[in-house]
Amino acid sequence: MDPYKFLRIARNPDGSLTRSTAVPLSPPSDASVLCRDLPLNHARHTTLRLYLPRPFPPPAPKLPVVLYFHGGGFILFSAASAPCHALCDHLAAALPAVVLSVDYRLAPEHRLPAAYEDALDALLWLRSDAPADLRDCADLSRCFLMGSSAGGNIAFHAALRATAEPLDPVRIAGLVLDQPYFGGVERTESEERMKDDKIVPLPANDLMWELALPEGADRDHEYCNPKANEEKLLAGAGDLPRCLVRGHNGDPLIDRQRELARMLERRGVRVVARIAPSGFHGIEVFDRSKEEELVEDVGRFINHEDGGAAAGLQRL
Repeated sequence: MDPYKFLRIARNPDGSLTRSTAVPLSPPSDASVLCRDLPLNHARHTTLRLYLPRPFPPPAPKLPVVLYFHGGGFILFSAASAPCHALCDHLAAALPAVVLSVDYRLAPEHRLPAAYEDALDALLWLRSDAPADLRDCADLSRCFLMGSSAGGNIAFHAALRATAEPLDPVRIAGLVLDQPYFGGVERTESEERMKDDKIVPLPANDLMWELALPEGADRDHEYCNPKANEEKLLAGAGDLPRCLVRGHNGDPLIDRQRELARMLERRGVRVVARIAPSGFHGIEVFDRSKEEELVEDVGRFINHEDGGAAAGLQRL
């Protein structure tokens, strides 16, 4: 297969991409929640999309904050992409929570660690520059970093970087890594078994990493493969907060996700894993009921209701 055709992208002579992926965009809307776009870093041309649940202002107590990072293999989509907007709108209304979706810079125009830098920018913005209406209703001591697919990778690396930053009054209370996107040079059993997957076939997967990683890096780079860099990357992982790792057995990346959860547990992180017996990568984009399950899992995790079988969660 031609991974460029599969991803509907074309490489330009200057190294940038022409993206033809047909995903509709959703403008900010006040239909179900109050929503608006805000500048993040003018020099980097990054923005945030803010979701404030109705009624506004909400009744006491203040609401948790979800800092969200969309998927797309680091090279596709935006905070305005319809599936991302719909999920964030759903999270804000259902949890309820203040949701901030980060419109981070895309590769290959801005290779990693650009997206991690944008994530840290968002945390520092929340600490120092958040508008009054957000501060009035948000409990900054209950901030959760959440990402889907590549966004899960960003949330993970942002949390590691944030351990060295003075963020007070912001406190990262938890990580939600939904089908987090990781890789490696050596194939896992699930990657080999599902190499022709319809969502993330291996050739497309390899191309996305080639476009996202620093020039000359292979898939054993620390941004891609935590297992190959465990001692270096996770030396301070014990400072990380609680972590929810979600995955599906029909996802070629499921072995990577299980291994990440095990590594974090070995390093003293309190991990809750929800591994569905079926499903596929990005299933919540195609199946509204799976999006509902994701939102319910996030709500249980935020509210510390994830410890028993009744929650449908399993530990690794």
